[in-house]
Amino acid sequence: MSEALHLPIIDLSSPDRLSIANSIRQACVEHGFFYLVNHGVEEELLKKVFEQCSKFFSLPIAEKMKFSRKNHRGYTALYAEKLDTSSSAKGDSKESFYIGPLADHLNQWPLEDLLLRSAGTKLISLIALALKLDEDFFEKVGALNEPFAFIRLLHYPGDLESSGEDIYGASAHSDYGMITLLVTDGVPGLQVCREKSKQPQIWEDVPSMSGAFIVNIGDMMERWTNCLFRSTLHRVLPPGQERYSVGFFINPNKDCLVECLESCCSESSPPRFPPIRSLDYLEERVRLTYGS
Repeated sequence: MSEALHLPIIDLSSPDRLSIANSIRQACVEHGFFYLVNHGVEEELLKKVFEQCSKFFSLPIAEKMKFSRKNHRGYTALYAEKLDTSSSAKGDSKESFYIGPLADHLNQWPLEDLLLRSAGTKLISLIALALKLDEDFFEKVGALNEPFAFIRLLHYPGDLESSGEDIYGASAHSDYGMITLLVTDGVPGLQVCREKSKQPQIWEDVPSMSGAFIVNIGDMMERWTNCLFRSTLHRVLPPGQERYSVGFFINPNKDCLVECLESCCSESSPPRFPPIRSLDYLEERVRLTYGS
């Protein structure tokens, strides 16, 4: 039986930005996950988003498939994605809908994301401070110049038939980009494994917190920080009841070069990863996830 993980709580409304940055640094070094409160996104708006999620995912599968995923936007059916590429399972027991920027392809279901983007941008400036950089560092290197950001609406059905194999709502994975902001409907299921290289793996429950986003560091931020900030392995157990969540994934501009920060390397700790263009990294990870 897993135990609940007590994550740090970061309050965006605090006037002491340096204190917030120090708290973020500690959270990212120790956990890679934290709660974000007073983020500026109203509860009423999130409630409406979940209502729309329920309406869409309640449609017949034939209707949903009319919006099938193209260019990383649109509908993804049950078992179509396998986040743990080493798993022998047929896929993850969730369905989703992607919404995001792409100049030559309109969103199939528009959603206002400016408030989420504002919260994410504020958080990234504080992360720069936490890394002993200028607040606008990620803007200056082009990461936030038309960032490759996506909203993902997620539905985990609660009435799946048992197949005899281990199937997760979302199998073990780390996120690909800079940071992820997640809000859930309160149904449990999210777990993290803080020491992903150790065996046996120890999984801890992450309870939802009313009014808070759950924030986690992605792989590209881990590369930037030379593994100082951890991109923590996480998964979603089959909830046994219907579960909804909404994730906002902030990835750098597609042409941004992700390379080790000077503040995160030294002679005794040289860069662990070669520089890579953001889009090249993302495309390879997506190819592995969807097997195409």
